[in-house]
Amino acid sequence: MDRIDLFRIFVRVVEVASFTRAADTLGMPRSSVSAAVAELEGRIGVRLLHRTTRKVAPTQDGAAFYERCLRVIADVEETEALFRQGKTKPSGKLRVDVPGRIGRLIIAPALGAFLDEYPEIDISLGVTDRAVDLVEERVDCVVRVGPLSDSGLIARTLGTLSLINVASPAYLARHGTPQAPEDLASHWAIHYASPSSARVEPWEWMEGDTPKTLHVPGRVTVNNAEACIACCLAGLGLIQIPAYDVRDALRAGTLVEVMPGHRAAPLPMTLLYPHRQHLSRRVQVFADWVERLLKEAIAP
Repeated sequence: MDRIDLFRIFVRVVEVASFTRAADTLGMPRSSVSAAVAELEGRIGVRLLHRTTRKVAPTQDGAAFYERCLRVIADVEETEALFRQGKTKPSGKLRVDVPGRIGRLIIAPALGAFLDEYPEIDISLGVTDRAVDLVEERVDCVVRVGPLSDSGLIARTLGTLSLINVASPAYLARHGTPQAPEDLASHWAIHYASPSSARVEPWEWMEGDTPKTLHVPGRVTVNNAEACIACCLAGLGLIQIPAYDVRDALRAGTLVEVMPGHRAAPLPMTLLYPHRQHLSRRVQVFADWVERLLKEAIAP
């Protein structure tokens, strides 16, 4: 087997910590993955992986070798790309995952223009508010909204989302209009629980450069933006939501902004992709396209 192929197999095993999962994501028999790692260990003369019945982890030598493999693979892909870029268009299948409302309202309606521009790329578009595991689920890139954890992924900033506070006219007629955060003790909020952690997000606002939070009473908890907006339209409470999400409802008067002087800090939007993919032309052209699209669609 070619050395670069051996390196790629070893890198995948380390990333998913399993021979079986590596075989599944590579579309290979598990025995072939095990044989490839064994061949690689035989060639370099050191043990690269600790193997147990439950998990695979790199040895100290294996961890160092993994980092070198990433660089070698990137160098090979970059060298190949130098001679391909002027001769062929990006091609192949691109797996992308995006947040629900951004996917449905912005990316999916505009996707035809991207496919027309790059006719040799096929898109597999995941639309979910769950934080997918790029390596485990074989996703090329994801759009994330909010602060990022230190995941070791490559990040590209796409802009920010402005957040506003809104309620329905029916709710405000029944409960009054809050003027400042201290009024919220006598109001209801629709609570949003993270699909990944189930943590209920507190009410947020900025005082100068200082973020402030408050627990607002609530009787309804949801775990996606669609349900959050629907409950707000039904008069069940106040919500904090990206402004673009409710732009049409504000224009129609079915939702009303409240406490405009006490907004939460804007949320960063980021495109993330694994280190091994950082030279993929498919990812590069999609990143350029989606950055332009989001900045235009979410502009105030």
